[in-house]
Formats: sequence, C-alpha cells, structure tokens
Amino acid sequence: MDSRELEGGCLCGATRYRVSGPVENLCCCHCRSCRLAAGAPFVAWGTFQTARFQPLGARLAEHASSARVRRGFCGTCGTTLTYLHEGRAGQLDVALATLDDPSALRPEFHLWVSEKLPWVSVDDLPAYPEWRPRPSS
Repeated sequence: MDSRELEGGCLCGATRYRVSGPVENLCCCHCRSCRLAAGAPFVAWGTFQTARFQPLGARLAEHASSARVRRGFCGTCGTTLTYLHEGRAGQLDVALATLDDPSALRPEFHLWVSEKLPWVSVDDLPAYPEWRPRPSS
C-alpha cells in the first residue's frame, strides 16, 4: 500500500485517529478473544507501525484482554479500535471497519479459523488454523 493517510474513528465520534504508512497483515481474525471484544463473528485488522498511529479525539481507553495484549476502544461508546501485542514491538493492529473509508483496505487472509463460528464462510481468501506461517527468507 502507498503511504497515504487514512482516518477513522468510533461509532459516537468521540475517539478519532489518523494512520499512515505501509500496512501489513490485512486479515480477518476469528479467535474467540477478538470475537468477544468486538461482539462480532470476526474482526478485520491491518497492522501499522505504532509511531504512525495518531489519536485525534478522545484518548483510547485500553483493556488488558490477555497476557501481553492491550485492546484499544472508545471509552464512551465501546467501539473496538486497536490491538497491541507486546511481542510485536512497534506494531499496532487497527480495526479496518473503523476507517472512514473501510473499503480502502481489503483483508487478504483469515486467521484462527480453528475458532471460527460454524456459520461463517471463509471460502474467499486463504485461511489458517491459527497464525499465518511467516514466509521463509
């Protein structure tokens, strides 16, 4: 992806952000934790450099949802916005559906389909039982 700037925010508009630069790991995550955090059958994410994420409105509220993981959300309406794993230094996942133009970035694969709800179809993209294998160098 080019380095254009993208903006997004929550349902009520209190928490806004701008993100720019390259995006990686355009995926749909089906893990139970993401499903429960968002109240949705899966969450579409894109990974950006943490330094390229700029809050524009109210500060993100955060919840330590598991060891080494912090989920960012709007403290007013509860919209899921970000996912930060301490094991991936300098990287932040942004919920693609919260972009002002959610069609700007399209997921490229599915993760954690071992935890996928049985009525969700993933025939359109590559799917991985858990994590996507890293390309060998």
